Amino acid sequence: MKHLETVEEFNELKNNGKTIFMFSADWCGDCKFIEPVMPEIEAEHDDFTFLHVDRDQFIDLCADLAIFGIPSFLAFEDGEEIGRFVSKDRKTKEEITDFIDAL
Repeated sequence: MKHLETVEEFNELKNNGKTIFMFSADWCGDCKFIEPVMPEIEAEHDDFTFLHVDRDQFIDLCADLAIFGIPSFLAFEDGEEIGRFVSKDRKTKEEITDFIDAL
């Protein structure tokens, strides 16, 4: 999964096409738990662009988007938020897939 580099990149990607941003941090055990299944999830949903957002690097962006728990997922299509799976709870592959399938 590609890593977000700048807030400008975030704005460009959220406004063009279908993008899912995964918010996490290196120290987050629940984030590490889902990392091994993310390539499968990405491959199964290739109509979306997936980006990893480091919560610590983009703390102001997370605050602006009300991302207070990680791992969390935020989906956009052409600038419109179409879904969010935001909580501090550990997530399973099935829960993530169900979230994406419901978009």
